[in-house]
Amino acid sequence: MNTAQRVGFDLVGVVEAAALDEERNQFERWLLNGNNSTLEYLERNVEKRFDIRLLVEGARTVIVCAVSYLSPFSRGYDEGCNTKIASYALARDYHTTIKEMLHAMAEELKRYNPQLRYRAFTDSAPVAEKSLAVRAGLGWIGRQSLVVNPRLGTMFHLGELVIDDVVDEYDSPMKGGGCGSCRECVNHCPNSAILDNYTIDTRRCISCRTIEREGCNETITLDGWIFGCDACQSCCPFNRHAPLHTNKRFDSLFDPTAMDASTWRRMTNEEFMTLAGDTAMIRSGLERIKSNICDTRE
Repeated sequence: MNTAQRVGFDLVGVVEAAALDEERNQFERWLLNGNNSTLEYLERNVEKRFDIRLLVEGARTVIVCAVSYLSPFSRGYDEGCNTKIASYALARDYHTTIKEMLHAMAEELKRYNPQLRYRAFTDSAPVAEKSLAVRAGLGWIGRQSLVVNPRLGTMFHLGELVIDDVVDEYDSPMKGGGCGSCRECVNHCPNSAILDNYTIDTRRCISCRTIEREGCNETITLDGWIFGCDACQSCCPFNRHAPLHTNKRFDSLFDPTAMDASTWRRMTNEEFMTLAGDTAMIRSGLERIKSNICDTRE
């Protein structure tokens, strides 16, 4: 834990590299129901996704890390705001930041084992991150399909360091916990995208619609969101009571509440790159964001 903390992570758990058969069966049922919609990449490499040993040759152990990004913007926007941005996207792109943190952690570990081989992942390869996080004791799967930690809530990023060595002791899933009878996330989703089996119908998910490849015929409201959506998270009691992030790498790079629809519509690509070029928002690009504004309330 000390090594993970030194490089900036808030949580860490260690599990043996093994097949996740139960989780794979649940995922395949979800795919069969068409709930991945335009996310066709999820249909590929399912075997590797649920058995890290097929993805990383020689994998023996997975170190699962988490870092909070919860900011004041994570608490929600004023009613009527029509240029809402998911709070994680206001900071430097987490893919880059977490990869840097994982590599730094690996270099520390190599001081004790110079021959250590590893690979680092964060939401950019077929890795069942949430399943590994649950097995590593970082939390449980909440109704909105995200990992819930009783202290940090759900607003944290996951990263995995897969190594070719064993450790003295592995972690176990968290005992207790769960969402109980709470249905705040279900009630606050504008399009009823949260299913009863703790999964998401991406055909009705605002985050998917505003970021991922278009093509779904389902008619939904964007409810003022122009990139991503925090609706099912900002209402969660665990997030309402969770502390703000402390890792400065995840500070917001700009204030989204200082910008209205006309500001975004007048923005040039050069201005966009200056404002958000280091964030995950470049995944959509300015024109896609502008088109999302056209679909929101004026």
